[in-house]
Amino acid sequence: MTVENSSSEEAGGTLYVVATPIGNLGDITLRALEVLRAAPLVAAEDTRLTRRLWARHGIDTRLVSYHAQSDARRLKELVEHLAAGSDLALVTDAGTPLVSDPGGELVAAWAARGGRVVPIPGASAALAALVTSGLPAVRFCFEGFLPRRGRQRRERMERICAEERTTILFEAPGRAAATLADLAAACGEDRPAALSRELTKLHEETWRGTLDELARRAAQNPPRGEITIVVSGTASVPAGGPSLDEGRAQVEQLVAEGWSRSSAAREVARRTGLPRRDLFSAGVAPIDSE
Repeated sequence: MTVENSSSEEAGGTLYVVATPIGNLGDITLRALEVLRAAPLVAAEDTRLTRRLWARHGIDTRLVSYHAQSDARRLKELVEHLAAGSDLALVTDAGTPLVSDPGGELVAAWAARGGRVVPIPGASAALAALVTSGLPAVRFCFEGFLPRRGRQRRERMERICAEERTTILFEAPGRAAATLADLAAACGEDRPAALSRELTKLHEETWRGTLDELARRAAQNPPRGEITIVVSGTASVPAGGPSLDEGRAQVEQLVAEGWSRSSAAREVARRTGLPRRDLFSAGVAPIDSE
């Protein structure tokens, strides 16, 4: 494959924004491999990690580091490389550059000069977690990483809790339990949610339940690896949805089919958005379980 250059001489080379696998190195597109092999230079967030991809797929393109801590000189060098008419591919450690990853300044600088920017799509942790969450996926928003503390964190959580659409978050494994607990406190314990970890990897796992259940589980059994949290929006239960009495009837039906009452209430809460604790028949307390 010959990597296309822009038809405008003033625009110089083409900047390819290339998505790479989020775990399984086999999750890379044929087009991405063609671009990475043909480009004269690849700017990578961590060249050591990118070389693993190179070794797996037989790529020998020259690498240069470009990450969040890179100084202005590296940005200038990359823009000059493009301005001289040479193509450049941009990759990060996993997934798509700019999506909670570095690269925004380079893309903005080259686009501002009229340069050609071409996306090479691929694996996405946000979309993978969304489609495995069991939550509404037609309308959603992406929040990335939340601030760790303070007013900005509280304000972001308030917006998430008021959001009608499903919300997708990234989080570090060591902070997952605290973030889930904060979301439960802000949005209500019974808000449906999901936590996915190690997507596409050997130990891939998705937990589903309420924010309170997930927070408790994460506190008792801290998840490892890359974490994506999906939170149901306020519009997940359309107007005119089932009443509490109808929800309780669904619980009784599942119990009659052999479900435990706790599991049945959890499942109906997930389906309807009704509070899990209120789905138990009068006088019956909910039983928390893993």
